[in-house]
Amino acid sequence: MASKAFFLMRLNDHIQYLKKIDATLSDKGDFQGTDCHDCKLGKWLYGDGDNEVSQLNNPIAKEIFSSLFEPHERFHQISKQALDLKKVGDMDGVHKLVTEMHVLSNTISRKLLDLDELDR
Repeated sequence: MASKAFFLMRLNDHIQYLKKIDATLSDKGDFQGTDCHDCKLGKWLYGDGDNEVSQLNNPIAKEIFSSLFEPHERFHQISKQALDLKKVGDMDGVHKLVTEMHVLSNTISRKLLDLDELDR
């Protein structure tokens, strides 16, 4: 690991992405999102993440890491849908998706915090 705060940095990457999406959805930004492979967290997940988590030598860490992919991919799908609905003015649809987006974000955050705990 690069540092003891490594997983917290990945969490921060995710939170910063979420903030950009939220800002755009509330007319305070123009971020249009990325594919799940292209955000900072995604680059780590699909890049060096597996090797770095393996260095913990903990099967629970490996399991948590593996469980990050589905909610992360879904988060990107939902946030894109919300941005698309915003463009066509469907704010009721946006609000419904924002709730799901934040639930997924909380799931991702919890898993990264769990990995941080295992790294101590």
